[in-house]
Amino acid sequence: MEKTIRFSISLESELSRKFDSWMKKNGYENRSEAVRDLIRDKLVEEEWKDDSKEVVAVLSLVYSHDSPELPRVLTDIQHQHHSLVISSTHIHLDKHNCLEVIIMKGQAGVIKKVASELLSLRRVKHGRLMMTTTGADIPS
Repeated sequence: MEKTIRFSISLESELSRKFDSWMKKNGYENRSEAVRDLIRDKLVEEEWKDDSKEVVAVLSLVYSHDSPELPRVLTDIQHQHHSLVISSTHIHLDKHNCLEVIIMKGQAGVIKKVASELLSLRRVKHGRLMMTTTGADIPS
């Protein structure tokens, strides 16, 4: 088991009160775990700043399938980047709308480029790239 290091921080009372409120609202039982998660979030952000770093992402796309061309283009782009795409799921939301969820693993810069290409397609109504980590460089 890795050694735990203890340190203290000083906060203004209003900032401390808001942090405690946020912590409780988000289900944290103690400040230590909340601070650890905030630190991990920043470490993941730093990973994504290095375009060559291997990372993981989930891209969600909501689009109209009324255009028969769009699903083919989405599939073609994924095939062009088959080494990145780990999994893709297509869900029919209603008679006109679909949700595509694409899980990718690879270099941050390439994933961002492919995500932008997919998100900017005509008839894509909304999308979001959720950037995360492989976990290899993030301590528990």
